[in-house]
Amino acid sequence: MIHFEWPLALLLLPLPFIFRALLPEANTNSSAALKVPFFSQLTPLGSLTGLAQHQQNPKLYVLLVIWLLLVISCTQPTWVGEPVQLPTNGRDLMLAVDVSPSMEEKDLKLNGNNVDRLTVLKHVMSDFIARREGDRLGLIIFGSQAYLQAPLTLDRITLNVLLDEAQTGIAGRATAIGDAIGLALKRLLQKPQEKKVLVLITDGENTAGEITPIKAAELAAAQNLTIYTIGIGADSMVVPGFFSSRKVNPSKNLDEDMLKKVASLTNGQYFRARTSQDLNKIYAILDKLEPVEGEQELYRPKKTLYHWPLGIAWVLGLLTAFSHLGGLKNWFHRSAENNDVAKASEGKIQ
Repeated sequence: MIHFEWPLALLLLPLPFIFRALLPEANTNSSAALKVPFFSQLTPLGSLTGLAQHQQNPKLYVLLVIWLLLVISCTQPTWVGEPVQLPTNGRDLMLAVDVSPSMEEKDLKLNGNNVDRLTVLKHVMSDFIARREGDRLGLIIFGSQAYLQAPLTLDRITLNVLLDEAQTGIAGRATAIGDAIGLALKRLLQKPQEKKVLVLITDGENTAGEITPIKAAELAAAQNLTIYTIGIGADSMVVPGFFSSRKVNPSKNLDEDMLKKVASLTNGQYFRARTSQDLNKIYAILDKLEPVEGEQELYRPKKTLYHWPLGIAWVLGLLTAFSHLGGLKNWFHRSAENNDVAKASEGKIQ
């Protein structure tokens, strides 16, 4: 079925006729005279009435067709397909990702290379998101403040793009874990499902925000929100020094006790991700969740068609222009021949 997004654009159709009726006609009673060497060729045209002139000029109809096609293109014609029913069973899962500057620590390996924590997280989470067909996923990023990057959606491709665009420090330099839980709770409460899940990933401790993680977890438990927490970061790494290398703990600021408490209060589970392989435990988290019934959703695929009439109008315009140029070329050629004949005649007379 064809649907027009801007049907009011059809009101532009009579515009050329309106201009023709309103604009004054050319003044043919001027006393000035112009010598036209090809007047004999124009005489037959001058004897035709207005209607007859139109009938003898097919280019006028071509121009009207071009105008019609341009107006149709302006209406934004769209082909709307048959309704497609989307999956009605799935999980409502919110992902909360820490993007504080500490996620720049290069203590994890990916394909044998040392990379920062956020890069590893994106790599693992992108595959995780792509596999969640039928689930409704949302994304929260948090630093000094928590922001909703994407509401619950079935569009996994867009969600992956938004995750990939997240950069460290974009939400501030501190870590507001409690605010991230509160924001997730606020968004998930808008859904009617009884089973609500939050996966929270961080590498530090709560250092900002208006609510503590424990208090937020208590509120979440009262609303049946289950929270799975993941602490990311290696336990040790070698740092080169002036005289010798030394081993340090890059995850010394990770508050594991708090993360365990948050998970325990909400009947969730805490995971420790010391390597990129450990992050794949996120898959196991989803395997433990029971699908929930969702509202029936219908999707009608759409395909824009405006480029077809626009392309046809463009081709017709080119053909008309080339035809006009060809007529001018022939006229100039005939004029040159007439001039040559006239000069030859004058020579003979002399």
